[in-house]
Amino acid sequence: MKIQHLQGLISAPFTPFDTNGKLDVSQIPTYYSFLKQNGVTGAFINGSTGEGVSTTLAEKKAVAQAWADCSNDDADFKVMAFLAGTCLADCIELAQHAYEIGLYAVSLTGPFYFKPANVDVLAQICIEVGKEVPNMPVYYYHIPVLTGVNFPMFDLVRALDGKLPNFAGVKYTHEDFMDYQSCMTYADGKYDMLWGRDENMLSALVLGAKGAVGSTFNYAAPLYYDLIDAFNTNDLVKARVLQQKSIDMIRLLGKYGGISVGKAYMKMVGFNLGEFRLPVKNMSTEHFELFKQDVASLNFDQFKSK
Repeated sequence: MKIQHLQGLISAPFTPFDTNGKLDVSQIPTYYSFLKQNGVTGAFINGSTGEGVSTTLAEKKAVAQAWADCSNDDADFKVMAFLAGTCLADCIELAQHAYEIGLYAVSLTGPFYFKPANVDVLAQICIEVGKEVPNMPVYYYHIPVLTGVNFPMFDLVRALDGKLPNFAGVKYTHEDFMDYQSCMTYADGKYDMLWGRDENMLSALVLGAKGAVGSTFNYAAPLYYDLIDAFNTNDLVKARVLQQKSIDMIRLLGKYGGISVGKAYMKMVGFNLGEFRLPVKNMSTEHFELFKQDVASLNFDQFKSK
């Protein structure tokens, strides 16, 4: 399989729920159009931001089908479905479903309860899933802060090279730039290394990153495209200013409760996607009012997605 290197901003969409916490896929067509309008080139669905570990198999399939219905006729918009990683049978079932409905790619992470003992076991897990969809790109999702699976991705890439023909690369959500660069240059840049830390994008661009997957691209895509343009024109002063703006925006996630705050940002761009499911904590109404004041102090309206 020829490995395509994806470019631009790939959003990690939130999964929409109604006021009762039930899945509401009716919002996904408008969500897709909104992302397209802001130059986003794809969607990484059912991932961390999309609460894939908190939704049922049936719900994950429904989300995947809704995105497929929107985007399958759009060659410029790639949808990748996250399969989680704890139960391999579920991963295989979800991968086969993603292939059947015409999505572009799938991605899995290392099992995060019974963890793989070494990188060779992790590679075998990837092979067991990937061989069931041989005509579909398969990415590994490296996010050790959540999984606790923290082998060097350079070792995983070497272990999979030549053994899983449809292994396409890694969604790299970690801060080990030495490891990331080693993966980028392996076999003359064979594999697609998608950057996954929005707050460190500038550093990844220096190492040659061309594609990135992130949650803040849902609501601040113009900021990152301005950052990329500044880097490409060698205006590093402006690029650093814009990266700091991204960091200031992301700091509010920590201030107001973490990943769920992303849905509060989405309210600021016109989407009410419901709340996060337990065990994630959602902010109170009082905190949302304070949050809006902090967001305004960032001049969010100047760089938000519209």
